[in-house]
Amino acid sequence: MADAIEGWSEFNVAMLGATAALAGLLIVAMSVNIGEIMKTATLPSRAAAAIATLVVAIVATALGLVPGQPHWLYGAEVLAATLVAGELEVHAMRTILNEPGTSGGQRIAKSVVGLLPLASFIVGAVLLIVGGAGGGLALVAAGLAFLAAGSVLAVVTAILYAWIVLVEVLR
Repeated sequence: MADAIEGWSEFNVAMLGATAALAGLLIVAMSVNIGEIMKTATLPSRAAAAIATLVVAIVATALGLVPGQPHWLYGAEVLAATLVAGELEVHAMRTILNEPGTSGGQRIAKSVVGLLPLASFIVGAVLLIVGGAGGGLALVAAGLAFLAAGSVLAVVTAILYAWIVLVEVLR
């Protein structure tokens, strides 16, 4: 894997550190108000989805630093982590879509946001699997770019979800 991923090592190191720090800060911030968060219908699932998406970014960037790992295996690992996080995201979407007092358009917009990083991780993982299984380095390069985009989107959407959770608790 070193051939295609070497150029991504600094990105992975930076994202790994920043994402892990953000995840820790979000957990602490949410734990301060956990009693209030747990009293609501949608906030616990939003919080869980935000943390799960950050964990996928942590997994993707950390495993991207493993030397000598085959591309297909790296893709399979990221895909597995994404599918686990996807379960939490689907649960969050269901609770948001059933949220009373908001319009259908608002509920759809709120629930689709969390899918963006996961979709990017899935596309990247599949491209790595196919590229690593003989599909060529162009697919591997594209897969790595999608994983990078997924990592950035994970940070953005997690911050957005966390902000919503923390603001909604105070309403």
